Amino acid sequence: MRIAVLKERAAGESRVAITPETVKKFIGLGASVAVEGGAGLGAAITDDALREAGAELGSAAATIKDADIVLGVQAPDIASLAGAKPGAWVAATFDPFRNAALVDAYAKAGFEALSMEFMPRITRAQSMDVLSSQSNLAGYKAVLAAANEYGRAFPMMMTAAGTVQAAKCFVMGVGVAGLQAIATAKRLGAQVSATDVRSATKEQIQSLGAKPIFVENVAGIEGEGSGGYATEMSEEYRKAQAELVSSHIAKQDIVITTALIPGRAAPRLISDAQIASMKPGSVIFDLPVAQGGNVEGSVADQIVEKHGVKIVGYSNTAGHLAADASALFARNLFNFLSAFWDKEAGKPVLDEEIGNAVRLTQGGKVVNERLAAQ
Repeated sequence: MRIAVLKERAAGESRVAITPETVKKFIGLGASVAVEGGAGLGAAITDDALREAGAELGSAAATIKDADIVLGVQAPDIASLAGAKPGAWVAATFDPFRNAALVDAYAKAGFEALSMEFMPRITRAQSMDVLSSQSNLAGYKAVLAAANEYGRAFPMMMTAAGTVQAAKCFVMGVGVAGLQAIATAKRLGAQVSATDVRSATKEQIQSLGAKPIFVENVAGIEGEGSGGYATEMSEEYRKAQAELVSSHIAKQDIVITTALIPGRAAPRLISDAQIASMKPGSVIFDLPVAQGGNVEGSVADQIVEKHGVKIVGYSNTAGHLAADASALFARNLFNFLSAFWDKEAGKPVLDEEIGNAVRLTQGGKVVNERLAAQ
C-alpha cells in the first residue's frame, strides 16, 4: 500500500497533508509513504524531518508513481495524478458543490474521490473532521487578524492617565469557528456578544461568557441544521434579524462573521448601510469571504475600507496558521484511514455510513447522493 503526498499547487496554500508524526503512524500500519520534495516547507516541515520519519522524498512524478492512496489538503488536478494506480483513492478537500468539473474529471479518470468536507457529523467521525479542526483555527485567527487591524486595545486597561475601555466584539454565526472566535475575543479581554439563527446555540454562547443576541418575536431554528450547519430562514426571520443586527452592530468595535450554508453562497449578513452605521476605526472580519462573503463589499485577501470601517477576509484563514493546521489536518486523515484499516488486506476498507458520505466518485461515475440532489 503506497501513500503519496504531493506539494499543494493551489495559490496561497501553505498547508500539507502529512507530517513526520503521521508518516510514522502510516508506516506502522504497513504502508509506504512517498512525499514530493518541498511539500512541507510552507508548514515548517523540512524534507529531512519527513525522511527521518521514514518517508521517501522525490519528484512529483516519482512520488505519484504506483500510488494507491493520494492525500491532499486541496484536491490535486487530474494531470498531477498521472502515474497513480487505476482506481486510486484521493482523500482531500474538493469543495464539490463549486467544483463539479473537477469531480466529473475524477470520475472519468477512474479515481475514487473522497471528500473530507463531507465527513458526517457523528461521534465516531469527530477525530476525522477536517472542517472542524480547520474552522477552530480559522475562528481563532479571525479575531487575531481583526485585533491587528483595530487601532485600539481589546481589554479594559486602568492606568494613571485614565481608563481604556474594553473593545466590543460581535460574532455572527456560532458554529465551530464562531465559538472559537468568542472564546478568543474573551481571552483578549473584549466584551463579547454573538448571534445565530439556531436558538439552541444560546446556551453555548452563554457558557463562554458572551451575551446572546437573538430575535425573540420570530421563531428561529430550534436545533441543528443538516450536519450541524444552519439552514436558510424565512423572509420574516431575515427581516427581524436584520433589524436587530442593525441596532446592535452600530455599537460594536469588532464584528466577526462566520455564517455558511453548505452547497450555497455564504448568506449576506451585513449591508453597506449597516457598515456605515459603525464607528470609524471599527473592523469586520468576513471569514467566508472566499464563498461569497457575509459582508457587502468584502474582497478576499484585501483590506477594504468603507465608511471608515476596515473589512478583512482571507481566502484561506486556517492556512495562516500552516504548522498547526497541517498537524491537525494530517491527524484527521490518519484517523480516517486507520479507523478502517484491514490488517489482512493491508489497506483501508470503508464502511457504508462513512464511505457513502465522503465518496464522490467510484467506478467511473459520480456516486454521492448529496451531489446528485443539487
